[in-house]
Parts: sequence; C-alpha cells; structure tokens
Amino acid sequence: MIQKRSRRTAAPAKALGKPDYERLAHFRYQLRRFLRFSEDVTREHGITMLQYVLLLQIRGYPGRDWATVGELAERLQAQHHGVVSLVSRCEGLGLVRRRPSAEDKRRVEVSLTRKGEQCLATLAGLHRRELIAMRGDAALPGLAMLIGE
Repeated sequence: MIQKRSRRTAAPAKALGKPDYERLAHFRYQLRRFLRFSEDVTREHGITMLQYVLLLQIRGYPGRDWATVGELAERLQAQHHGVVSLVSRCEGLGLVRRRPSAEDKRRVEVSLTRKGEQCLATLAGLHRRELIAMRGDAALPGLAMLIGE
C-alpha cells in the first residue's frame, strides 16, 4: 500500500536558505508576540485566552449566531469533551448559553449572552488594534482585510 505524505511530513520543494529561516523565525516571533498580547489582555478582562477564542468562534461562525459543540471543537482544534468543559465554564461566567437543537435533540447549540457579546466586542476591538500596530512586522494572509485596508 502506498501512503500519501501529508503537508506536515512532505519534503520541502527546495532547500531553505538563511533568509528563509530568518523569515520563518520572524513570523513565529510575531505570532508569539500576538498570542502573548492575547493571553495578557484577556486575563486583564477576567477570562482566559481560550474562553475568548470560544466566544470569537461562536460569534464568527459562518452564516449564523451559534455553533454546535462539535463545530466548536473543530474550530478550536480541541477534543469534544474539552470543549464541553470550556462551554460549561463560560456558561458559569454568564458568557454563553446552550440549548438543544430544534432539528436534532442530540446536538447542543451554543450562543453568546449579552454579557458575552459585550466582553467579545471589547476584546476583539483590542485584538484588532494590536493587529493594526503589528501590520508592518507580521505578514499574515488576509491581514489587510481584517484591519480594514
């Protein structure tokens, strides 16, 4: 049986030179700076970065204002049971609510509360401002669209 190589294990098309490593290192540095900013600013507002990302994924889910736990697990790249716990913690903080799906009672739909919407709006604004400040340092796909350019 022939196995396909994934993007993660496929050999690079060409050898990387010093400038390539410098660009990759710089990108990873800028990405880590942004994540550190996110960790700090969310903590200052009383939630964790993962809770913020959950709120963001619910509000930003394509085509509707809620998402299922399974969809959130995919978007967060996390295990289903871990997302259930995360949703429970956010529900305890009054940031989200869950309800059984009208179409399929086995599914749970998670949506933001008013408090969750307000928290997300504040934090998303701060994250957007940080991305604008980073604009010259980080080459991120779609960054220009995200910051309104």
